[in-house]
Amino acid sequence: MLSLESETLTAFKSKTGAKMTAQIAETMIYKGEELSLCDEPLHYYLQTIAKDLKLEAPSTALWRGYVGTWTIEDDRLYLVKLKGYIPTDSGTAEIELGDVFPDYPDGVFAHWYTGELRCPMGGLLEYVHGGYASRYEMDLFLKIDKGVLLSDRIVNNGNAEPNAPHGYRINAMTTFGKK
Repeated sequence: MLSLESETLTAFKSKTGAKMTAQIAETMIYKGEELSLCDEPLHYYLQTIAKDLKLEAPSTALWRGYVGTWTIEDDRLYLVKLKGYIPTDSGTAEIELGDVFPDYPDGVFAHWYTGELRCPMGGLLEYVHGGYASRYEMDLFLKIDKGVLLSDRIVNNGNAEPNAPHGYRINAMTTFGKK
């Protein structure tokens, strides 16, 4: 039988190509609370619809080349902010939501996304320097179908030590400079 860590890392490796550095999380605003989102709902869109958009990793902690802010409003998933990095002849340039979705610079309905999103909550149980594999006291899972929230559920994973850090973070100093 596989351990939770093995299952999580195997799933992460197959999804992302085994980039084994803890990754900077997206942000999810849900029921008025700002949470870390340890999933990448924009991934499918970039791989299929916007496949000509080439993003560049400014750091090993951001292999996907962007960070998004997401919200659920009226049971619908929206991307409301995006900061990405693209290669240029002189280095790297930053792009924003309006550069990827020119008709929706203030927010776009994520109709392309179907799956379950994970938002870790509470104290850190185990830090894993690989993808989003660290474990926290609780995980909020949001089940989405074509951008529409179907359900939410919280899974309790255990109790953290009293002095454990709270909220998703990576244990590394990451800086982003212009190339």
